[in-house]
Amino acid sequence: MDFETESQKKKRGSFGDVLGGITMVLPKELDEPISLPSPPPLAPPFELRFQLPDLKLAFRDLMRSREAGEFLSGALSGAMTKAVLAPLETIRTRMVVGVGSRNISGSFLEVIEQQGWQGLWTGNGINMLRIIPTQAIELGTFECVKRAMTSAQEKWSQSECPMVQLGPLRLSFSLSWISPVAVGGAAAGILSTLACHPLEVLKDRLTVSRDIYPTLGIAISKIYKDGGIGAFYAGISPTLIGMLPYSTCYYFMYDTMKTSYCKGKNKKSLSRPEMLLIGAFAGFTASTLSFPLEVARKRLMVGALQGKCPPHMAAALSEVIREEGLVGLYRGWGASCLKVMPSSGITWMFYEAWKDILLVEKRL
Repeated sequence: MDFETESQKKKRGSFGDVLGGITMVLPKELDEPISLPSPPPLAPPFELRFQLPDLKLAFRDLMRSREAGEFLSGALSGAMTKAVLAPLETIRTRMVVGVGSRNISGSFLEVIEQQGWQGLWTGNGINMLRIIPTQAIELGTFECVKRAMTSAQEKWSQSECPMVQLGPLRLSFSLSWISPVAVGGAAAGILSTLACHPLEVLKDRLTVSRDIYPTLGIAISKIYKDGGIGAFYAGISPTLIGMLPYSTCYYFMYDTMKTSYCKGKNKKSLSRPEMLLIGAFAGFTASTLSFPLEVARKRLMVGALQGKCPPHMAAALSEVIREEGLVGLYRGWGASCLKVMPSSGITWMFYEAWKDILLVEKRL
């Protein structure tokens, strides 16, 4: 066995092995401790989280939009107008459907004698429930569709219109001949009618047949029992037919007269009295042109109560002419104008006023 000196121990490093007189020397690098790589970190456990949107912030942003301001302005203007003019609406409905006296003063006195002063506001609760969504949808839709159509016309005027080639025939789809105001008015009337027609049916039943339908709850229950959901849409076709020319003419007349008057007077906007007068004239014109359709519509809606409901609008018009002559097509026209003219004027005046308040931030 060999013995190592201290100098030999230093030369072979820290580790060595002696076997059979043979000395094995390991490199100094292997003498150092080996560091193993650390294991990868464990993935966090899977978590499924749902975060509800901030409804308060979304609602606030919605209410600050231009469209929301226009819809709200329409609702407020309609409610304020109907609260003032409910007696005229009651008299107008009675005269149009042929209930009671045939003149305004006689119908007015008849209602007071039978039901008292509160009878003039018969059905006003349902009327308010009807007019708030109706005016909101109608005026809001008119503004939105008019803007969309105007924007589309401007876009198409800057580029080529879409064209369709059918053999030798070449069709060009141009929007220049379409009035955005007329399209907006038609869309407003149709959409509001489809949404709020059941409320119109309830209002007419409460106004004309108070003995059969004394309260709103009884009216809803009885109408549903007699005809189901479809009974609330009785007369929807003639209503749409009558509403289309009225709504188109009404909005077209108001917007056209407003624009022409402001240009002629070199003004940016109308004063409140001017809005009142122009709105009243627009309502008068539209009501006069479409009144025969209104008479036929009312006949169809309440004809079932008298046991002689015409099958369609043409039959209703023929029935009126046969029984009362051509004059019968305008029976109740005076009461209608008495109601429509102030209603139209006041509605536009309130609507423009509320828009000035609710949309003031967007005009700055």
